[in-house]
Amino acid sequence: MSGVPEGKGEGEGPGQASDVPAPRSARGGVDPKLLEMLACPLTKGRLIWKPETCELVSPAARIAYPVRDGVPIMLPSEARSLRDDELQQ
Repeated sequence: MSGVPEGKGEGEGPGQASDVPAPRSARGGVDPKLLEMLACPLTKGRLIWKPETCELVSPAARIAYPVRDGVPIMLPSEARSLRDDELQQ
């Protein structure tokens, strides 16, 4: 007995790999619902999606987190510092 309910193979059911992936914005960016839930891990402040650079910007921390294949990389070590002119755009 595998412990998996009859009729349910591995990878099936809620939260499993067979689920339909979350939709992304028209430009292949971050799902708007996900963006509403995300916060900067350093400041706990809001993030702004910048499609032209494929980044999530934290104005308070003055850094930008990369988004790769629609997945935000929310590690401060992966973020880049922003110049003053980038913050005003």
